[in-house]
Amino acid sequence: MLSSIRQSYNDAFSDEKYEAFINSIHADWPGQLDFRVAETPVFIPKDLKHKLIEACESFVDVIAGQFFKQKTQAAIPAGQHVPNENAHTSFLAIDFAICKDDDGILTPQLIELQGFPSIFGFQSYVTEQFRKFFPIPDSFGNYFSGATTQADYIAKLKEVIVGNENPENVILLEIYPEQQKTRVDFAVTEAFFGVKAVCYTKIKKEGRQLYYEQDGRRIDIKRIYNRLIFDDLGNFPDLQTEFNFTDDVDVTWVGHPNWFFRISKYTLPFLNSPYVPETRFVSEYNGDFPTDLENYVLKPLFSFAGSGVKIHVEAKDLAEITDPENWILQRKVKYEPVVQALDGLVKCEIRMLFIWPENATRPQLLTSLSRLSRGEMIGVRFNKDFTWVGGSTCFYEPD
Repeated sequence: MLSSIRQSYNDAFSDEKYEAFINSIHADWPGQLDFRVAETPVFIPKDLKHKLIEACESFVDVIAGQFFKQKTQAAIPAGQHVPNENAHTSFLAIDFAICKDDDGILTPQLIELQGFPSIFGFQSYVTEQFRKFFPIPDSFGNYFSGATTQADYIAKLKEVIVGNENPENVILLEIYPEQQKTRVDFAVTEAFFGVKAVCYTKIKKEGRQLYYEQDGRRIDIKRIYNRLIFDDLGNFPDLQTEFNFTDDVDVTWVGHPNWFFRISKYTLPFLNSPYVPETRFVSEYNGDFPTDLENYVLKPLFSFAGSGVKIHVEAKDLAEITDPENWILQRKVKYEPVVQALDGLVKCEIRMLFIWPENATRPQLLTSLSRLSRGEMIGVRFNKDFTWVGGSTCFYEPD
């Protein structure tokens, strides 16, 4: 995207440097990295940066709007409403495909958005590793909202995640965290903030109080940095736990589970922007579907990481849906191969990452991540046999 910077990076690249880069991650976090990290970051030109920010702010206008909660009440599935929801989400992640418009100009197109945290810890760590091992111009930044260093970034995140609590009274909640693909982020999070990942099955309950045990000590839980998705619990129907996700207990959720549903694929039909491809609930069509279904993708509202998505839609797929209000039909976007690898061009998706402090009127853009792909879908799982693909980071051209 920035030819001179790209050329300098590629000229300096070698397999040996990349191997040293990856080995450094394994050395820092033994046994934790379980997904592919790409050979390169993405260098974002300032015009595209401005479009990404403009698009995000237009979506924030809707999410921060007076009636957003009212409009999204039906987003929370029956039986999955969690008590003590706060006024707004604590986190926001917005995914864009990088495309070209009719004039051949780079433009972002919204793919999905989530009221849920992403890999905030690992993302900062791996960005600094790219700076350490590869030639990144000093003037190109990767933090926003007044953060210019990793220390600034960590301080802003700590305010949201830990607040005023003792870090040992704050947990990162997951189901079997040691088995999760993103467990390296849990390790970095603990190193940054002193917040441990605790399995859902290890949470104990006494009245309205939650606690966990460590080294024979009872440690009360005051704050939950939630990384657990309801969908995942469905994979373990025989779980025996003292704490049920929907219990009314004395903890502060960061972010609250209800926001995972409110800000999700469910939100897409409410957004009207040149940066949003046409998206409608399947129920809105009343059976009168587009005739060019090859130009659409079918997505279930309540799924994660690409599960259940159909990219080759046929009429029979729509006819078989029994709950059309829980599906969306979204016009496909054409990812433009824009990242120059040593052996060709690679497609790119960018996730803009926000925090939303409790008393702030709007969320704050903090950083971003990128995912590179040569496969039909962007996720890391769909690009296992390729190089110059996987999770990465962005560096932005200064204004």
